[in-house]
Amino acid sequence: MKIFIMRHGEAEHYASSDAERELTQHGRKASLAVARACAGKGFAQFDKVLVSPYIRAQQTWQEISSQFSSDQVETCDDITPYGDSEQVADYVSALVDTHNYQSVLIVSHLPLVGYLTSEFVTDMVPPMFPTSGLICIEYSLEKLSGEVLFNIHP
Repeated sequence: MKIFIMRHGEAEHYASSDAERELTQHGRKASLAVARACAGKGFAQFDKVLVSPYIRAQQTWQEISSQFSSDQVETCDDITPYGDSEQVADYVSALVDTHNYQSVLIVSHLPLVGYLTSEFVTDMVPPMFPTSGLICIEYSLEKLSGEVLFNIHP
């Protein structure tokens, strides 16, 4: 099965709280470009999409949903910047196992996206994600490990 992890697009530097920072125009365009590139590789349908409740992640999903589709989109409070990567990886693995999902997209933040990647690709140091960056992991539930298939950067 495939796990896609995407960092939100470029956001404003200032807002009344971190959770309220909105995407810039550049962030919107870059996220859409990455989504188009991913769809161009034949990946545009997801069994499940998990999106952080922070405004910039929600706006990223709004932008990229024109290229991607899913019948199941969930706002997930556990995937904010300092979420627990081990807990999130366990949750995703349980979802996949229970529902037999073949593809899951996670739209989240640094540093979680890096740590989450290393939870699924066990021999990998947590990578730095640029804004709008996306990684695709081929994941085996039986082995509880995966390998990177591709990265897309704006």
